[in-house]
Amino acid sequence: QVELEESGGGSVQAGGSLRLSCAASTYTDCMAWFRQVPGKERERVATIKNDGTTNYADSVKGRFTISKDNVVTTLYLQMNSLKIEDTAMYYCAAGHYVSEFSDYRQYPYWGQGTQVTVSS
Repeated sequence: QVELEESGGGSVQAGGSLRLSCAASTYTDCMAWFRQVPGKERERVATIKNDGTTNYADSVKGRFTISKDNVVTTLYLQMNSLKIEDTAMYYCAAGHYVSEFSDYRQYPYWGQGTQVTVSS
């Protein structure tokens, strides 16, 4: 069992920055950030594997950075140049054998989410 707890969400103006954190009881092979808005499917934002390999959704490339601290087992998402369309509930997720990063069904462990709201 992997326990995940997100923090760091909030309200920010467009163009601003936020850093999300996810305290994990342990890391799995693939850690990820997803986001979801009401009425839409959960969308993968970024992933990081045990070897440090990262992968990003096209919509956030160059603006968001995923990283992890191996001492305190905390996953981060640095979000810069935020846009109104980045508004969503952001979730931390963990999976063991993920063949398709964007498939949320391959991640059995989820945090409770943290809300990010970007305004004009």
